[in-house]
Amino acid sequence: MPMEEYIIKDGKRLRMGYTTGSCAAAAAKAAAWMLLTGQKRQEISLTTPKGIRLTLPVLEIRMEETAVSCAIEKDGGDDPDITKGTLIFATVTKSTAAGITIDGGKGIGRVTKRGLDQPVGNAAINSVPRAMIRENLEEVCALADYHGGLTVIISAPDGERLAQKTFNPRLGIVGGISILGTTGIVEPMSEAALVETIRVELRQKRENGAEYVLLTPGNYGSDFIRLDMGIDAKKAVQVSNFIGDALEICKELDFRGALLIGHIGKLVKIGGGMLNTHSKYGDCRMEILAAQAGAAGLPPEHIRTLLDCVMCDDALRILKEAGFYEQTLSRLTRRIAFHLSHRGGDTLQTGAILFSKEYGILGRTEHANELLKSILEDL
Repeated sequence: MPMEEYIIKDGKRLRMGYTTGSCAAAAAKAAAWMLLTGQKRQEISLTTPKGIRLTLPVLEIRMEETAVSCAIEKDGGDDPDITKGTLIFATVTKSTAAGITIDGGKGIGRVTKRGLDQPVGNAAINSVPRAMIRENLEEVCALADYHGGLTVIISAPDGERLAQKTFNPRLGIVGGISILGTTGIVEPMSEAALVETIRVELRQKRENGAEYVLLTPGNYGSDFIRLDMGIDAKKAVQVSNFIGDALEICKELDFRGALLIGHIGKLVKIGGGMLNTHSKYGDCRMEILAAQAGAAGLPPEHIRTLLDCVMCDDALRILKEAGFYEQTLSRLTRRIAFHLSHRGGDTLQTGAILFSKEYGILGRTEHANELLKSILEDL
């Protein structure tokens, strides 16, 4: 049955789901129970790290004398998760080695680069899911009065195909999906999950020796970095709207510098002190441009026209026609530099390059070229 826990987000009632980590732990627990007791289970219960109790149907049961395999279907709730509906399998066998050994099988990725949750060579089954599997199997062993070892193989037959739609190839996880989850529960459209993805990629770069990092909000920035600047876009970390969070993570990881390259439609908001640029927190693009243009001397009638613009490129056209293009962008770039520097603090050097698809590079903060040089040397 589907999970019936809900959160309210942006005025909407959204159903929560459970992670691949919860699926793996539940499948392993069910398989271990059937192996050690010989009794078939049609459902299994476990408590997630978040404290929510799950009771899940057990599917695809295959019982043999020396091994039991079964699956749990992933339910992401109302989150648009590509693994929703995927079967996560666990095969459990008795082992002569003490304790519980956990590994990945078909469709579970392998770590090939440093800086991830697991060391190079391990299956991409993260620490919390591993702990969940271990704790639940220890519970079963105690109930069954079994004192030997167990080997658990987690698999996802469709995992290799699904992984191509995830960050895994970019992160150096090959051959399948990851088994993830810190709470065991999926909260629909969780900003925390997005920030954690950014943290993983930044940590990986730092672990691989990078001292300076290139950031960009999204695909516009990645395309500009690749096509107009001739830099491999994979070298940049996409931070979406979470500029401030990304800079905080850079400080935590002891990066020396971070350069942000982005479209003016995003970066103009930083000029007004918005370090989360999502539109739900405000759309002050034209107000910020108009304020900087007015401070540069743009006449009131042009400011009124500017405030009526919908797109930044249209506002830039007005500034060009009025002769206040360079002055306005210079002031805006300095304000962006100010707010980035404030968030970067004393330990993280920051800079930005802002561009427009129509007009190209619009401005570089004082340290942008210096940071870019350091980043390219890092690469």
